[in-house]
Amino acid sequence: MNQTIAIVDASVGETPAERNLTRSLDATTQVYKVSDGQFPPVPSGPDRRYDGVVISGSQTSVYDDLDWIHDLTSWVRDVHRADIPTLGICWGHQFLAQSLGGRVVDMDKNELGYRTVHRRGDDPLFADMPSSFTAFQTHSDRVAELPPGSVELARNEYGIQAFRRGARYGVQFHPEYDRETAEWVIGNKDLSDDRRASVLATITDESVAAAREATNVFETFLTLVATHQRRPDQSY
Repeated sequence: MNQTIAIVDASVGETPAERNLTRSLDATTQVYKVSDGQFPPVPSGPDRRYDGVVISGSQTSVYDDLDWIHDLTSWVRDVHRADIPTLGICWGHQFLAQSLGGRVVDMDKNELGYRTVHRRGDDPLFADMPSSFTAFQTHSDRVAELPPGSVELARNEYGIQAFRRGARYGVQFHPEYDRETAEWVIGNKDLSDDRRASVLATITDESVAAAREATNVFETFLTLVATHQRRPDQSY
């Protein structure tokens, strides 16, 4: 059964976010540029036309005092109450954590480039993936505290890399990035020459190929969307 996914594009301006996510999801997609004020229909409303939600990365911080972030917080809490499967990526991961009662903080540094992520447990989101895998990272904030009732699913030396709260999932890494996007991100960062060279050095044929494993989360998420049923006794 083909699923319809609402892509919440939280990036600002011209970015590869829409291209990457529509390419990565084998589903019907509807894109909403929330930073420009385009919001999906209310989750519990009669005009809802999506089965699941994917929230992109962004150049902002989730704790920035911006009207669209406040409006999106209310919307995603409605998504949570309606028990709609959701996948937040990077900023989206942090945003889900903060919106559902967790805490996000500035790291005072960047995690940037292809890095190793270590799974915890056997959640279906990471089905058929090894205990450690490679993925591209670009963030300077992190989830310091998970929302109540959440389960940590992955981490590395920078902190929490994935979590689940009910049918809401967050991943700090970017499973949708290809080599072109990784190079585009680094090219648009304000970095010293030495730092830029060290990060570019992580973009190798081997790391790009290894990171393709991380794209499995899109297939497993769509499976979770297709099979998701809320049990009457569940309280989210």
